[in-house]
Amino acid sequence: MALIQWDRKYSVGVKALDDQHTILFDLMNELHDAMLKGKAHSLTSPILRKLLEYATEHFSTEEEILATAQFPGLADHRIKHEELLSQINDYTARLERGEITINIHLMEFMRDWLTNHLMKVDQEYSFWLHDHGVQ
Repeated sequence: MALIQWDRKYSVGVKALDDQHTILFDLMNELHDAMLKGKAHSLTSPILRKLLEYATEHFSTEEEILATAQFPGLADHRIKHEELLSQINDYTARLERGEITINIHLMEFMRDWLTNHLMKVDQEYSFWLHDHGVQ
């Protein structure tokens, strides 16, 4: 059962970014599925690490595109990315030390952050990018 499904309402209208966003959805669902199957540390830790690495790569790509288009809200956007990466990195480290397990609260937090970020924060740059010829 998928935790989160890609929908056009999440689209920022930039194919490269939308493609990366769908991969983030896939990774979230993979992590959720492993959690539901009780795969515990053996599977969830590597998936969470993979999600963190991909999110880092995606945020870098997104920020490069925003910088090229001279998006005025880039500094604030970058801070939001850094905050999430810090939180996921903390969860990953705690999981790897055996202090916590992946649970529904963590999954809901990550799902809510991703959907809210896409529908609110990322939509702020969507029109700017289109106005500056980025598709």
